[in-house]
Amino acid sequence: MRAPHFWSAGLDPQSREAAPLTRLLLTPFSMLYLWGLRRKLARAVPDSAPVPVVCIGNLTTGGAGKTPVTEAIRNRITARGLRAASLSRGHGGKERGPLKVDAGAHTYRDVGDEPLLLAATGEAWIGRDRPEAARAIAAAGADVIVMDDGHQNPSLKKDLTFIVIDAGAPFGNGQVLPQGPLREKVPEGLARADAVVLMGEGPVPREVTASGLPVLRARLAPAEAPPLGPLVAFAGIGRPQKFFDSLAEAGGHLSDAVPFGDHHPYAKGDIQFLRSLARDHGARLVTTTKDHVRLPPEVRQEIHAWPVTAVFEDTAALDAVLAPLFKS
Repeated sequence: MRAPHFWSAGLDPQSREAAPLTRLLLTPFSMLYLWGLRRKLARAVPDSAPVPVVCIGNLTTGGAGKTPVTEAIRNRITARGLRAASLSRGHGGKERGPLKVDAGAHTYRDVGDEPLLLAATGEAWIGRDRPEAARAIAAAGADVIVMDDGHQNPSLKKDLTFIVIDAGAPFGNGQVLPQGPLREKVPEGLARADAVVLMGEGPVPREVTASGLPVLRARLAPAEAPPLGPLVAFAGIGRPQKFFDSLAEAGGHLSDAVPFGDHHPYAKGDIQFLRSLARDHGARLVTTTKDHVRLPPEVRQEIHAWPVTAVFEDTAALDAVLAPLFKS
């Protein structure tokens, strides 16, 4: 699904682009959604896991960079001597879990695309029931669970919570679903957090400053140079333009760029269209690693997966937030 254009920031609220009538009609649904979330959070009695749980959440739908941050924090904890495993819901996969993801045996149709990426660089699990999955992960020997998403899910007690915010597009039009991209009101979401990870270039949002939370700056950095020659890029992630911009900034020669909806399942027709576009430009196809695992296996070799990783500007500041995990 692609985000509606009227969710974008900076639009004149009364302009046609901002769809004022549509937003007005959606007001009752946003109010109902917010009421339901507040009620769920207020009434919940979270289960405690046998080991510490670090939640990597956000306040908007998709595109902030949670999964790369989850990977970076999990790997940072592991590098400091604790066994850390990631936990994802497994969005888009048929398996309910608890299940340890095997990147060589499972497909995105089994476990979802993001857990597959996390399994490529470390220990990754999925589980629709977060408390049940946490118990299974602890029983398997993990010292720390790093949960990809789940800030609005109160079923499992979190020991530390990082909120990931895209500095270039923090909160869209500032409205709650379905009027806008927010999963909850910003001050309410920040009040349950321990730190903010601000991804990319941009000022610290005033709501974050007002919260008094530590702000960690991070960015998505290429793990390798872009392929040489003309490129046709495509992506089905929260904000495809971020991928296209990163590719160009790293020196990639983009002849064309094709956005798809987040978690888009690539069908035969999509591949035929992309191949035709590449032929027209005399170019090579390139996509994200997240998209690459959703491609039909028989076409993956002809399409380049360009990897990026989350890099923290100040690892000492990150370690300071993670310090409670290492107290004996």
